[in-house]
Amino acid sequence: MANLVIVESPSKANTIKGYLGQGYKVMASKGHVRDLPKSTLGVDIDAGFEPNYITIRGKGDVISALKKEAKKADLVFLATDPDREGEAISWHLVSALELPKEKVRRAAFHELTKSAVKSAIKNPGEIDLSLVNSQQARRILDRILGYKISPLLWKKVKSGLSAGRVQSVTTRLVVDREKEIRDFVAEEYWTLEATLCGDANKDFTARFFGRGKEKMELASKEETDRVLADLAGAAFKVADVKKTKKVRHPAPPFTTSQLQQEAFRRLSFQSQRTMRVAQELYEGVQIKGRGGHGLITYMRTDSLRVSADAQAAARAYIAERYGAEFVPEKAPFYKTKSSAQDAHEAIRPTDLTLTPDSIKASLTPEQYRLYKLIFDRFVASQMENAQIDVTSVDIDAAGYTFRVSGEVVRFRGFLSAYAAEEDDESGEKAQGKLPPISKGEALTLKELSPTQNFTQPPARYTEGTLVRAMEEMGIGRPSTFAPTIATIISRGYVSRVGKFLAPSALGEVTNEWMVRCFAPIIDYKFTADMEESLDKIAEGNEDYKRVLRDFYDPFAALLAQAEAQERQEKIAAPPVELDIICDKCGATMVLKHGRFGAFAACPNYPECKNTLPLDKSGKVAPRPEAKKVDGMTCEICGKEVLLKRGRYGEFYACVDYPTCKFTKPVFTEAGVPCPKCGGKVVYKRSPRHRAFYGCENYPKCDFSSWDLPTDKKCPACGDVLLKRKRGGELYCRNKDCKHTEESK
Repeated sequence: MANLVIVESPSKANTIKGYLGQGYKVMASKGHVRDLPKSTLGVDIDAGFEPNYITIRGKGDVISALKKEAKKADLVFLATDPDREGEAISWHLVSALELPKEKVRRAAFHELTKSAVKSAIKNPGEIDLSLVNSQQARRILDRILGYKISPLLWKKVKSGLSAGRVQSVTTRLVVDREKEIRDFVAEEYWTLEATLCGDANKDFTARFFGRGKEKMELASKEETDRVLADLAGAAFKVADVKKTKKVRHPAPPFTTSQLQQEAFRRLSFQSQRTMRVAQELYEGVQIKGRGGHGLITYMRTDSLRVSADAQAAARAYIAERYGAEFVPEKAPFYKTKSSAQDAHEAIRPTDLTLTPDSIKASLTPEQYRLYKLIFDRFVASQMENAQIDVTSVDIDAAGYTFRVSGEVVRFRGFLSAYAAEEDDESGEKAQGKLPPISKGEALTLKELSPTQNFTQPPARYTEGTLVRAMEEMGIGRPSTFAPTIATIISRGYVSRVGKFLAPSALGEVTNEWMVRCFAPIIDYKFTADMEESLDKIAEGNEDYKRVLRDFYDPFAALLAQAEAQERQEKIAAPPVELDIICDKCGATMVLKHGRFGAFAACPNYPECKNTLPLDKSGKVAPRPEAKKVDGMTCEICGKEVLLKRGRYGEFYACVDYPTCKFTKPVFTEAGVPCPKCGGKVVYKRSPRHRAFYGCENYPKCDFSSWDLPTDKKCPACGDVLLKRKRGGELYCRNKDCKHTEESK
């Protein structure tokens, strides 16, 4: 009997099938099969935080199919992702499939290549219970916090809100940055630039530095004018020329957070998009002539480690592609942070012979762009340093010093593979080659340019910079960055403003309440310390139930205090004002949400009931123009009738509406006669927007049916046959008649 290999993803299963041959059957669990129930807490706190796992709704058929194949298999290889979540899925599969211990093997591979998959199957291990307990601790911790705090949020702020250990802290990051921006007080400063020309007869620009060797800030126009007065008629002369050599080192290969940051900055990919495409590259792409192939190593990692085989392959590729001088004497070593989990390598291509351009035809445009980014970064990380000649010049004028520096790349090194000019987020590029300048050379002043400037507040976070802040502060782990950001946006706590993230009024009010009632829980250091505790559990150095108990006791005290304040006045989130003026009363309209999404509403409701639809970009959606209906008049007042479009489709309305209330829906004919009166059967919608069929002569004729009537008669009783929406089966309209037949 064939062995059974269980993975998480169907696409990963398809890739692995081609590697293992006929002796193995590969199936997918499609993610988790068991979890805590949604309707209840699902954790028995008094019984030592015992979780109550249940089968996830909709996974019954998957479990049945897996259980059936597992019983027939000699061995069951659990090949879920090599991380805490994947380890927990394997552990749950053992229970859900009732697998005997002697049949279970844990196969972990960090890249989906033929050699890696076969090696993992030949050298299986056991489920790492330390990783499972770490995942359980995180799940239980987040469940307790969310299920205990969220109901208070519903009472205090707004129903439907949620709190989370990581999402609430991430929201706080965005809110605190917004407060910094609001509280920022701009300070004036001036810059002074001199356009000069020397013996080479080429202009260059030097910036004011100070008096002699001492740096001097120009804080006002008066100070700048005094310097300009001193410089009037002054001679400019080169006081010093220094030439140095600078070595620029390549950046290491990508970790998860670095990939998200760079993909956002270079490709404008949001974090979720980056991780989705990276998952596709990891799980395997069908390459013409080679079948399914995993293109990158596991993409959830905070390690910078690179295997010796991968380094050797990179050095051979670099020597062939760029030349031997681009290969460093020793393979570079990048030190991983002490807090990183070193179970995986850094993100790198699995096969350097599969260059981005050679397989471009097999990739989608977004797959190609991300793969090229990963490929180029890894190759550059294994290349020789760049050598740069730097020239720094001090210029004296009336005792004041102006400075200018220029850089010339002497040896490009890794810059040949990964252009570092784009790495400067400030957008400022180093000045290029300066004209030949010698010490003591007299210079001609062509122009002095004073410029007034003001200090700028810190910029709002982008998804890339927010990921960086989360990583630096220890908030969450690589696998949680993207879903956390997506959650706070979908919950309405944070919104996108162009490429930046800004807190909503709801987010600020919620954060204010959370800080007031649960400050120790959404503290940055507390969150980072909790991540360290979860890491210790994963390493087997901490008991997960003790960590939960240490968390819960002080949390329960905070919860009791917050519940004691329950009767206080509910906190109202201020309305979000839009740049839209009400065309009926002139008020500034506000953002509202209804059954059909966001819309603009007049704040003077109910005196003014004006509303305007909004499109996805938040702008006023154009209303469809009403059309005159020839040959039809209002059944009430006899005036013209217009054809309009509403949320439930097209309808007729009197031209004098709303003075005249006549409206009539436009029905689509079903093409069959009414079985009661012989009129036309039309397609309608109920008040709950559910489709049904009814007679056009309603209310004179009350015929209605969820299923389409036909022109066929029942051979048993003579009544009309109806056609089911699903399956197309014909059945008799008479409830007492059980006749059915297949539709031809």
